[in-house]
Amino acid sequence: MIAQRINGALRPVPTGFVYAAGLLPLGLLVWQAATGGLGVDPVKGIEHRLGELALQFLVGGLVISPLRWWTGINLIRFRRAVGLLAFFYVCLHLAVWLALDLQFRWAEIGADIAKRPYITLGMLAFAAMIPLALTSNNGAIRRMGAAAWTRLHKLTYLVALLGALHFLLLVKAWPLEPILYMAGVVALLSMRLWRTLRRRA
Repeated sequence: MIAQRINGALRPVPTGFVYAAGLLPLGLLVWQAATGGLGVDPVKGIEHRLGELALQFLVGGLVISPLRWWTGINLIRFRRAVGLLAFFYVCLHLAVWLALDLQFRWAEIGADIAKRPYITLGMLAFAAMIPLALTSNNGAIRRMGAAAWTRLHKLTYLVALLGALHFLLLVKAWPLEPILYMAGVVALLSMRLWRTLRRRA
C-alpha cells in the first residue's frame, strides 16, 4: 500500500525534475568556489567533489532495481536521467583534472594514467561509460534490439565497481567513506547476482 501511494505520487513527476535536482549540487559547488569555501586547494576540492557526485549517481542507479524488487517502489523511468547525470559529473571531474589540475600537460597526463592505478581505473570507467551514454535513448534500443541493449548496459556494473575502486585507491589512508562506497557497490552487485542465480535455479 505504501509503495502504491509513493508510485502514484511520483507518476506525474517529469524526468526533467530529476535532471534539475541533479544539477543542484553543481550549483552549490560553484557557489562554494566563488565564495572561497573550498579550502586552500579549491581545484582539488572541485575535482574530488565532482568525482564523488558521479559515484553517488552511479550507486543511485544501482539502487533502483533492488528497491523495486523488495519494496515495490518503481523509479525505473528515472534511471536514464540518473545514469546521464553520473556521466555528466564524470566528464566534469575529468575536465577539471585535465584543464585545471594538470593544465593539459599531456606527457604528465599520460604518465599518470600509465603509472597510477587509481587513474588507470578511472579512465577505464570513463571509457566504459561512453557507449552507455551514447545509447541512452529510445532510438538506440530500437536499432540494437532490447536484448543487445540490455547486455551492453550491464557495463554499468563494471563502471560502478571501477569507480568505487578508483575512489578507494585514491586516498592515501583508508578512511571509512570510500570503504562504504565499495561495500555498497559490492552489496548491490551481489544482490543482482543472487537474484539471477535464483531465477535460473
